Amino acid sequence: MELPPSPRRRIYLMRHGAVTYFDETGRPALPELVPLNETGRVQASAAGRAFAAENIGFDRIIVSGLPRTVETAERVVAALPGMADAAMETWPELQEIRGGKLQGISDDKLRDAFIGAFEGEVPEDKRFLDGESVGEFLDRVLPALRRLRDDPNWDTALLVLHGGTNRAILSHAITCGRRVFYGSLMQTAGCINVLDVGDDPLDWVVRMMNYSPPTPVHSGTRHTTMEVLLHQYLRFRDLRGPAS
Repeated sequence: MELPPSPRRRIYLMRHGAVTYFDETGRPALPELVPLNETGRVQASAAGRAFAAENIGFDRIIVSGLPRTVETAERVVAALPGMADAAMETWPELQEIRGGKLQGISDDKLRDAFIGAFEGEVPEDKRFLDGESVGEFLDRVLPALRRLRDDPNWDTALLVLHGGTNRAILSHAITCGRRVFYGSLMQTAGCINVLDVGDDPLDWVVRMMNYSPPTPVHSGTRHTTMEVLLHQYLRFRDLRGPAS
């Protein structure tokens, strides 16, 4: 007996490809401007080929507007037949959780500032790099997600966003609509998540998380992104001396 058509729509949720946040000396780049590095370009193109192999197309393509999400989406779309002229929507409220100034963080608080917002179930008053709190972050991400769900004029959407933003969306999805942030939901650069949504706000189906087309079984590093970035920053900090 054939099943009737499902009323659910599908979200393909990606993290942008890899970028270089710190140069070889550990000097930080402006996170609002960094482009994909060579690894990131390979990851984005690999994701595009994975979609093309399954003949997947999108009737909505949403990016945060930061260059690394735009470039990733462009490389994905370039691999898809018939989508070369697809329009992208910029939703800045889906940008990454915003950090403060690194120079103002004392040595004894560095680890928590970098990593504390990405460990376990994170309290809403926890701040990322002395900047935005998890609660403030959810205040802008979750309404944007509801706005997308409330719009009936799409069936299959591609969202190319950020590691923290994806965690907020995935935490909401796996709890069927709770306001919660699970920081340990790892998001590899260039990864793909698959979420189905129904008309009921509680109707979420999480089909796949953190699929990385170039490394599908995650055979590489066992460090998190923020652990790597902390290590890179410490090299620069050591050269300049401790913060006052």
